[in-house]
Amino acid sequence: MTPEKAETTALNALGWLVSDEDLLPVFMGASGVDQDALRASAGDAAFLGSVLDFLLMDDAWVIRACDALNLPYDHLAMARQMLPGGAQIHWT
Repeated sequence: MTPEKAETTALNALGWLVSDEDLLPVFMGASGVDQDALRASAGDAAFLGSVLDFLLMDDAWVIRACDALNLPYDHLAMARQMLPGGAQIHWT
């Protein structure tokens, strides 16, 4: 996974999220973004990472997004690791 592929994956996930009438308001409420900020931030890799962080909070969301985007279930997590702030933290 390259950073460019990760951004494309995250942008596709954002597109899916925007089309989900039930989940989009949850994301907007949790992140504090409104529709204008959502549009303005779509090209920001750090924001796209936050989209993936949100989706990765619930396995059901991952499954729904990946099924809709025809991606393997681990693909969102792999993409997240390549975006700003996505490095795995090791506590030992």
